[in-house]
Amino acid sequence: MSEPKAPKIEFPCDYAIKVIGDSAPDFTEFVVGVVEQHAPGICETDVFVKDSSKGRFCSVQLTIVATGESQLSALFKDLKASGRVHMVL
Repeated sequence: MSEPKAPKIEFPCDYAIKVIGDSAPDFTEFVVGVVEQHAPGICETDVFVKDSSKGRFCSVQLTIVATGESQLSALFKDLKASGRVHMVL
């Protein structure tokens, strides 16, 4: 029996991203700045920020227009390379 394959994404498409890191006053601006380098034109009304119950972590959720797998890979790599991001979903 073969392994089930992940559904194929058809680009361009709207793509939701959630970035989790240590809470800091500039964390949201940092995330939006990195994302803007790869997917310009983010609308501020599409950015949702939530702090953890104890305030130690922060999650930033936003939607971009994804143009391809290479764009998403580069974006995830840059976010993780910063050392400020724990997880990108």
